[in-house]
Amino acid sequence: MIQTKDVPKDVIEKRKEKILALQESGVELFPNDYRASHTVQDIQPLVEGKTGDISQDFSVSVAGRMMAVNLFGKSAFIRFKDRTGQLQAYIRADKVGASAYAVFKKLDIGDFVGMTGGLFQTKTGEWTLLADSIQLLSKSMRPLPEKFHGLKDPEKRYRQRYLDLIMNGDVRELFVNRSKMIQAIRTFLLNRDFLEVETPMMQPLPGGADARPFKTYHNSLNMDLFLRIAPELYLKRLITGGFERVFEINRNFRNEGISTRHNPEFTMLEFYQAYATYEDLMMMTEEMFRAVAFQVTGSAQIVYQGETIDFGETWRRMPMLESLEKIAGVDPALFDSREKLLNFAETKGVSFGSQSGEIGIGKIMTKLFDVLVEPNLIQPTFITTYPIEVSPLSRRNSRQPEFADRFELFIAGREIANGFSELNDPEDQKNRFVEQLNHKEPGDETPHMIDEDYITALEYGMPPTAGEGIGIDRLAMLLTDSPSIRDVILFPHMKPTEKS
Repeated sequence: MIQTKDVPKDVIEKRKEKILALQESGVELFPNDYRASHTVQDIQPLVEGKTGDISQDFSVSVAGRMMAVNLFGKSAFIRFKDRTGQLQAYIRADKVGASAYAVFKKLDIGDFVGMTGGLFQTKTGEWTLLADSIQLLSKSMRPLPEKFHGLKDPEKRYRQRYLDLIMNGDVRELFVNRSKMIQAIRTFLLNRDFLEVETPMMQPLPGGADARPFKTYHNSLNMDLFLRIAPELYLKRLITGGFERVFEINRNFRNEGISTRHNPEFTMLEFYQAYATYEDLMMMTEEMFRAVAFQVTGSAQIVYQGETIDFGETWRRMPMLESLEKIAGVDPALFDSREKLLNFAETKGVSFGSQSGEIGIGKIMTKLFDVLVEPNLIQPTFITTYPIEVSPLSRRNSRQPEFADRFELFIAGREIANGFSELNDPEDQKNRFVEQLNHKEPGDETPHMIDEDYITALEYGMPPTAGEGIGIDRLAMLLTDSPSIRDVILFPHMKPTEKS
């Protein structure tokens, strides 16, 4: 809830008095019959190469929100903005008429107005609309934040994103760039013969990832449903059905913690390609990220939190065990002994508590990687050859069956993408589901369930396939130099505030 105490009571009362005066004089506060002929951006080509006063040459109709007003008796300069930019306008009583000017003087910063007129240059060379008419289009009942201080408080910016967008042009540009990023990804895949599809957001079984779901209940079907934690198992059903290249830009929901990198509702890209391997997807991912970076920033190099990230070079590829040895300094002899590796983990402050007696060597290695290696992967790096123990949906490596044909992409010390050659052996897949269920750790609230219908789909035969998921929000953070995931989500989830 927006709290009235954010705005002084006397300011609200003054606005109400103006509103009452406008109503009593017959002014409609919220008309719906105005049509603009031009945006601010459209005006630029009209004045290209011209100087002085061209107000007699043509007339434009514009509309926007008033952001500043400077009154000079019977004239005023105002600054207004629409979706494309800002423009100055000059309002004169002798041009718009005495009654219209009297109404204008009762308007406030934040009000929407429509104006018609020609253009001229001021003494400073700024192109300005010389209004022949001005009309109130929508009355603002609350004042905007004071322009010199703007809206700086992050808490308020996230809770009242509409104010953030009004006051902070760089925030608006950030979300424009996020949209460009998604469109570039979509175009990249469509140009490679992928089909965009939609899969259920409410599912009878939560699957495709190891996460705690949100649970709901459907009255007519008399059954529990789960908000999806991933679309993976449905997209692979489509591969079985003959759609050999599919993708979905989807909303996922995970009932877990909130941080600068995690929001309970987030956006993912998942795509699957038949007759491809995880190595093919690594090459495709490099191409995709370069194309998207050029589309959004105009360069294959970006700066994120002071670090220059290069998407243009051939990206590093490194097996997990090698990364633990070279980056974390783990003695490779430890990988042959669960007990020695567990003791080493504890010396590094990596503890598994009461679970240490049950946890496998693959999970120990992965946890060590998360703590000791991941934060050091600044430039784009593919970590490959994950333990099969932590890869229940991945194909086993033919030469090293204890490892999976899988990669994760890390940039700026965080995971951005996860991909692998898919497991299409139904017996192996069912056995891994059962093993995962049998080895559920104490206190684990993740509802591991066996999706029998997915096993049935695999029994009809799925071609050799590779699939990948990319965190759209985290990629947006990188491309817009945003430190928190809340900066790139229009309406991030927040704890409720007390009502005023």
